[in-house]
Amino acid sequence: MTEQELGEGGSADSLGRRRRMLSFIRARDFVRVLDLSRQFGVSEVTVRSDLDILARDGGVRRVRGGVMGVRPNAAELAFEARIGTHADDKRSIAAVAVDLVSSGDSIVLDVGTTTMAIAHALADRSDLEDVTVFTPGLNVALALERAVPRLQVIVTGGALRPQQHSLVEPFSTLILERIRASIAFVGCNGFDPELGVMAISLPDAALKQAILRAGRRRVVVADASKFTAAALVGVCPFADIDLVLTAGGPDPDAVAAMREAGVEVRLCDEGSA
Repeated sequence: MTEQELGEGGSADSLGRRRRMLSFIRARDFVRVLDLSRQFGVSEVTVRSDLDILARDGGVRRVRGGVMGVRPNAAELAFEARIGTHADDKRSIAAVAVDLVSSGDSIVLDVGTTTMAIAHALADRSDLEDVTVFTPGLNVALALERAVPRLQVIVTGGALRPQQHSLVEPFSTLILERIRASIAFVGCNGFDPELGVMAISLPDAALKQAILRAGRRRVVVADASKFTAAALVGVCPFADIDLVLTAGGPDPDAVAAMREAGVEVRLCDEGSA
């Protein structure tokens, strides 16, 4: 960030303070205004003024109770590059997710590494019978193959998107538009206080929107890293989802903001709602 971006007309001291403050925030993801006041030896009024300048230029994002550093939108990684990250957290989420499913249910299972963990957990549930699973993910369908015929697996169709082994437009929503499943499980790439659930690309966002519309109960599954991650495209506001399943110690202020918006957030690795 240039000196102009750090605030035109400011003194050398104020420019230097904002530069150090920006580095301090980005190194910690979330910081309270009071902590910044103590760290830099200035009043909370001065801190808020500095944060207004940094937020105006995109360096930080003001949130309830403090401030978060704005990370550049991450480039999309292939499925294989993400499958090993936060693996224990994804398994914890999957264990809670499959407990929501009963024999005779129908579900829609999004593409992604967390939903892949759900697919494996579903296939392991030998007590489940007559469950129908709709998915746009080729690898998700293959993970469920060993549970056929206890599970009926339906691939929704569309054009192949190799990065996630998913099927997208055209034609990917034709089946989804005609069903109302018991539960829709959707992954995401991040959360935004104003836009809600975020996705990495326009095709991915459109697919997630169709999946959410197809479910009576709409469940977002995301490990803690997604709570402070930036992503490009808004999928839906928090009001459009019923439950977030997460694990790995998500940012408590982000969790509180979701709950204030009426979203149930369940911390799967702590066994608490």
